[in-house]
Formats: sequence, structure tokens, C-alpha cells
Amino acid sequence: MNADFGLSRRELLQRCGMGLGAMAFADLMGAALGDDAGLNPLAVKRPHFAAKAKRMIHIFTNGGASQVDTFDPKPALAKHAGKPLPFENYRTERKTGAAYPSTFKFRKYGESGLEISDMFPKVAESADELCVIRSMYTELPNHEPSLLMMNCGENRLSRPSMGAWLTYGLGTENQDLPGFVVLCPGGYPIQESQNWQSSFLPGACQGTFINSQHTDFAKLIEHIKSTTSSVKDQRSQLDLLLELNRQHQEKRKEEAALEARIQSFELAYRMQMAAADAFDIEKEPAHVRDAYGPGTQARQLLMARRLLERGVRFVQVWAGAGQPWDNHDKIAENHGKLAKESDQPIGALLKDLKQRGMLEDTIVLWAGEFGRTPTAELPAASGRDHNPYGFSVWMAGGGVKGGMAYGATDEFGFKAQDKPVHVHDLHATILHLMGFDHEKFTYRYAGRDFRLTDVHGRVVREILA
Repeated sequence: MNADFGLSRRELLQRCGMGLGAMAFADLMGAALGDDAGLNPLAVKRPHFAAKAKRMIHIFTNGGASQVDTFDPKPALAKHAGKPLPFENYRTERKTGAAYPSTFKFRKYGESGLEISDMFPKVAESADELCVIRSMYTELPNHEPSLLMMNCGENRLSRPSMGAWLTYGLGTENQDLPGFVVLCPGGYPIQESQNWQSSFLPGACQGTFINSQHTDFAKLIEHIKSTTSSVKDQRSQLDLLLELNRQHQEKRKEEAALEARIQSFELAYRMQMAAADAFDIEKEPAHVRDAYGPGTQARQLLMARRLLERGVRFVQVWAGAGQPWDNHDKIAENHGKLAKESDQPIGALLKDLKQRGMLEDTIVLWAGEFGRTPTAELPAASGRDHNPYGFSVWMAGGGVKGGMAYGATDEFGFKAQDKPVHVHDLHATILHLMGFDHEKFTYRYAGRDFRLTDVHGRVVREILA
């Protein structure tokens, strides 16, 4: 055993014999995939084919927004108000009663005449950019599995999130920031970090959680700056730590968790400067901040645009950590309040991205885990229960046709009826827009090739521009 290098005689001979070949292979791979490819999981990579989109923001309507109050007008509910609907054997979590028409009015907007609720007048100003999918459906009526399905493509088991898959497949264009950032005010939501997990993908692909309710940068990103060491001293400390970790790693080349830890130390150091700049919205001109408006939603959507602008691949923006759209009673009051908080900033985001030339290669997705029933939930009869059978999401930019509604629920808005779109189909379509064949975009783990869409999914080509 060589005490200086920690190598056995056999290991030393293997390395000497294979060293030149390994160096040549590394050069070839570097030329093919870019610097640090294969070593740095966040290095920029090429997708399967030319992509329409290169980045994405997911506005997550946590808790499940009501489709019949937002983007799916159902005049039949008014005609049948107070009467039982002609459905049998549909399962919801709680007891529901008669037809419950929306208290919000729908109007036609833009040249397309897309119908949108007056909950979202500012979003509606960009109606010609929106593709509303009115025929979404998922599998279960409770939050936990449905959150995982929308975010990870699987109801129960640990699977990588969509943001982790895209970060794994494309890397990030800014090595000083995470490739995947999650802006979630007030702490973790239901299912916590499983919503943005990397699972068996490299740990560096996991979403970096930011509690965006804070305005103080020191609280927004905890421990971002050292209180005891200068940047120069930290660099020296990190170099020593890196060397020790690399020596430790030499005999543990298959331990992904160790590589993820090393990468996290390096990224944390680099983020000290880059994050302070990216999250400081005071650097934006006053007219831009005014356009987004006041409040947490405005602040985090402006942060999201700044992150995308700086090369972050995927940003998820949460409406809250609890269940803010989960309105089992007082839906008119509570949905109205939530829409008021997000309407102006979402409308500003769409216009801001378009004005900067970013919307054409940025996917904006507005989607929660499911929708809500067109019937009133009992006993209060002022809210709606969970509905996985039919709900609405919308997309904009990134190669999506604007000014259109795709698919439909039945006349009451309960179940996807025309051109139904499962969550797996939505994921397959997003991957296609980002340049991936969802059936070939796989990761081998535990003897099986896994993918975001599992063994399902079809690309909804009718909504592609």
C-alpha cells in the first residue's frame, strides 16, 4: 500500500495504464458536451432536438383553483342553480350538493375572443398569448398524491420533479446560481421538499427552496454570507475541503450523494455575490416595480424573471405554503382575494417577458394539482370540493399557440370530455417544447430506465405553434 497516495499496487498500475486513454476520452467528451460535462451536473447540455423553449416558470396554484370561476365558463350552472347535477358515482373527498354557479363574470378578450373570468383582468390583457387547456384531469381527489403527480409525474413513490428533470437534461446557463429555484412564501407546502426533489437524479438538480415572504436578504437566503471569514479566507477553506473530499471520493466514485455535497459547497460559495444581485428587485427601475405592483406575489414573480434572465433554467413560484386556493367555503371571497394578489404581477410578467424578447423561448405555466367541483360543498354551500376529473391550466410562450382554448369539460365543468389531457400528457408536451423526446429522456436507476412520464404520456401537438 502506498501511504502517500492511498493506492494499492493494482490501483496504481491501472491508473498508469489507463491514464492517457482517460485523458483523451475526457477531451472528446469536453468537446462534445462543453466544459465540465459529465463532471458538473449543472453544465449546459444539448437536448435531443432543436427546442422552442430554453427556460420555464411554473406558477403553482397550490390547493387547486376552481376552473368554473377562472378559465372555463359554464352558463349551464346558472340554469341548474340549486338543482342536483346528472352525475352518478363520482368520488370527491366530501359531500357536495347542488349546482353552484360562479359569482364571477366571464368576458371575451383579445383578438382571439378567449373567455376569461373577471377575476383576472390584467392576465386577460395577454389573452392572445394564452393557451388554456380546459380538459386537464388527474387521478386522485386529495392533495398529497395530486401534488406529487403534477410536480413529479407519480402519485406515491419517490420520483424526480419536472424541474429536476429539466435541470438534469439541460444544465444551467449560470454556474453561480442553482439551475432550479423554488420561491415559496411562508415555509414548506404539503409534501414539503418532495415537490421539488431530485430523487435518484444528481442532487444538484434538486430545487433550491427560497422563503420568498422575506424582504431582508439575510432572511431570504439564510447563511448566504459568513459573519466570521472574508471571501478570500472562505475560498482557501473551501479549496482545502474540496481537496479532502476529492481524496475521499476517489474510492467512492459511485456515491452520487457525495458528489452532490461537494457541488453544493461550491455553489453556496459562488452564490454569495450572484444571489445578492439576482434577488435584489430594488435594482429594477421604479416603473417596472410599479407594473408588478405590491405584495409577495409581485415580488417573487419579479425575482423569477430576474433569475430566468440570469440563466436559471426552471423557477417555480408558489401561491403559498398552505392551501390558499383550497376554498371549501367562501370561495367567492377567498378566490377573489387570491386572484387580486396575483393578477397584476402575472399580467406584468407576461408583458415584461414579451417586451424583453424572452417570452418566445420561455414557457409560463399556470397550474395547480387539480380543480374544484361545479357543485357546492356541504354544509356551508359556499365553496367547492376537490375535483381531479376536469380542470384548467394555461401556458404561454415557448412555442405554444396563443389565444386558444383546447379541449373541454362537460356542460357543467365537472369532467374532461373533449380532448382530455392527463398530467402525463402535459409533461410530455413541456419536454417536447424543451427539446426532449419524453420516451427517450430516461435515467437508469435500480435496473430500470425511468422517465418523467413513466410509461404514459402523449405530446399534445394541437397546441404547438
